[in-house]
Amino acid sequence: MKVTILNPSFGNDFVRVARWAAKSRGRVQRHPEYLLTAAQVLIDAGHDTHFIEAAARNFTKEESIQTTVNLKPELLVMHVTTPSIYSDIEQARTIKDKTNCKVAFVGQHATAEVDNTFEIGRGVIDYILPREYDYTLRDLANGVANDKNLGLCWFADGKVKKNMPRPDIDVNLLPFPAWQLIEPEWYPDGGKKFPFLTLITGRGCNNACTFCRDPQLMYGYKLRSRRADLVVAEMEHDLKLHPQIREIMFETDTFAADRQHVMDVCKLIIEKGLNKRVSWSCNMRVNTDLSLLPLMRQAGCRMLMTGFEFGTDENLRVIRKGGVSIDMARAYSKEAHRLGFTIHGCFMFGAPGETRESARKTIDFAKSMPLDTIQFTGIACYPGTSLYRWAKENNYILAQNWKDWLTQAGEQRTLLSYPQFSHKDIDEHIDIGLKEFYLRPKQIWNMLISINSLGDLLRKLHGFKAFVHYFAQKMLRSLQGKKTDKKLTVRFLNRTVRQRSQKNIPVLTPVH
Repeated sequence: MKVTILNPSFGNDFVRVARWAAKSRGRVQRHPEYLLTAAQVLIDAGHDTHFIEAAARNFTKEESIQTTVNLKPELLVMHVTTPSIYSDIEQARTIKDKTNCKVAFVGQHATAEVDNTFEIGRGVIDYILPREYDYTLRDLANGVANDKNLGLCWFADGKVKKNMPRPDIDVNLLPFPAWQLIEPEWYPDGGKKFPFLTLITGRGCNNACTFCRDPQLMYGYKLRSRRADLVVAEMEHDLKLHPQIREIMFETDTFAADRQHVMDVCKLIIEKGLNKRVSWSCNMRVNTDLSLLPLMRQAGCRMLMTGFEFGTDENLRVIRKGGVSIDMARAYSKEAHRLGFTIHGCFMFGAPGETRESARKTIDFAKSMPLDTIQFTGIACYPGTSLYRWAKENNYILAQNWKDWLTQAGEQRTLLSYPQFSHKDIDEHIDIGLKEFYLRPKQIWNMLISINSLGDLLRKLHGFKAFVHYFAQKMLRSLQGKKTDKKLTVRFLNRTVRQRSQKNIPVLTPVH
């Protein structure tokens, strides 16, 4: 079968496959590793498979559509997101009209909102493939009957039909992503050595953070790590396919959660000499076994992308950031800094119960640790997560339409607004945090003296350009876009007053 997998366009710099689908403040792009794993599954099954990266390449909608139409697919597979869903359906409709292809949607939004997605895409969408879609897609292309294809949802006889979920995939049986279908240079990121590729060392997560989509929607609450030999073999494969790459990012949510797995991977990297050929980075939690850090450093790990999240233990508990504390975070950052790691800290505002005082503590907490770079965001609130359900039940979600998930500029819109800490408070603290962290003379000096190569200089220039561009756009929006935000706020307040008058809704209900 002729299959085209489309990562559709949705405006310049839209990061479609990130944890927050939006134009990032750092103006980065993310690799579509899950889509390309599914693509390789199709290729291995003998299907004529193409991948169109319209998002990272900043195609216009017209280019996105025409490039797909030119391939004349029999089956179109599209990754869809919450803020882009209407645009995604519009593009699929045009492609379907011109090629008469079948259309299948994948991704977190389609998984969380199967019925709504079929409803607004009636006449366009033939299939939705929730959760892990690799083998469901393969069986669909192979011609397996709809009612026999585990995990498949389809529309027939005016009804949405849903098959039994497919069991979790054995990640050791999955092929390496079809990186031959992209160029690493399409994916800039000021924090990574350029160019780089991502690598998924496992699927699932042992934790249950209320805001995190992927464990709740896609891959489950059990970490399924790939064998160490496969992880290292994929690194070798990536270097052979794209010898220009200078870094590999282990994008697994909790790479270091399995101590033995980390030790096996690191020892094999050293044995193969890959630590002398390429650096790597990974996502980390602060409750990682610190005794692993020296071995990781020896194996070539350069940067730790760390979810510190909040600056109070109370906020960490309320989002179910299990097993972590502020004291633990301080010990972790101190040891990682001592060993020479670059540390990127991820922080948020807007946990249930957040106040200006607790938000201030998060900023001060970030500034008190030896971090090289940081990001501040409003806490993500996506359909299908427990945080979304709680916030929707208590009328704390500002957005009323999927389009409201982004600003007019395509950037993250703060979605939650509480009586004691509004969406404007969240936005204000994001900007305060970024300015206070990066504009300190000490931080500027540390970033300058850490430049030891042309690649470092280019990465930092990209980061500086993104920082300036973000605040320039912010100032422009404040001058031009007040009417839109005011209208959205008034709609939210009117709805909240109306709904709270109809039933007794608490001002704040803790997440249990």
